[in-house]
Amino acid sequence: MRAQFDASGDVIVITGGANGIGRALALACAKIGAKIVVCDVDESAAATLVAENAAIEFVRLDVSDRAAVFAAFAGIEQRHGRIDGMVCGAAIQPRVDIHATEEALWRRVLDINLNGVVWCYQAAIGGMIRRRRGSIIAFSSGLAATGWPKASAYSATKGALVAFIRSAGKEVAEHRVRVNLVAPGVIDTPQYRAANAGADHGHWQGTTGVGTPEDAIGPLLFMLSDAASMTASIVSRDYAYAAQE
Repeated sequence: MRAQFDASGDVIVITGGANGIGRALALACAKIGAKIVVCDVDESAAATLVAENAAIEFVRLDVSDRAAVFAAFAGIEQRHGRIDGMVCGAAIQPRVDIHATEEALWRRVLDINLNGVVWCYQAAIGGMIRRRRGSIIAFSSGLAATGWPKASAYSATKGALVAFIRSAGKEVAEHRVRVNLVAPGVIDTPQYRAANAGADHGHWQGTTGVGTPEDAIGPLLFMLSDAASMTASIVSRDYAYAAQE
């Protein structure tokens, strides 16, 4: 059975969308008719993405800045009338022993990976509730359950997102707004490469497998679509086999 999606007229916001899975998702959603707003701090990568597809708009945004998030989302709603889908992909994954982690770095990981999702949720949810329509997706990770050396801060934020999204999804279910998590598995992105050089990359290749950003797009399109009649849930892609020939 072949899955087909139609996003004609939908407005989808993707944080951290200039690279990796966010980039692949932006291109895929634009291809099926959506208006995409990519929010990121990587202006160079975003410029390349926008040049590739005119349906993609770029807004420079540091999701750890709550006031900036609210201002950016208000501007998106004003320009486009609504936000139908939001994918919270902005995250950092520094690798350092927890006993050697400086306070500023610890707070930065939490501010981007966890608080950034909360601020984006708060900024988008009001309009979705009023329209009784919307899908919000955040990313968890297998490391939320298993942990990994030198990844304590990252793992902690991904575990916290499980509790946050499960609670938030249940809060707004009566308004027909869906809030879910995707755990995409090990995906070869610039962030992954920076965090898993050398032996770690070999470990993931030999166990779970290392997928491409495009391999995660099918689950994300499904979760954004009306076909996904679920909320407060996790779609987990545990083994990275190729989704396409």
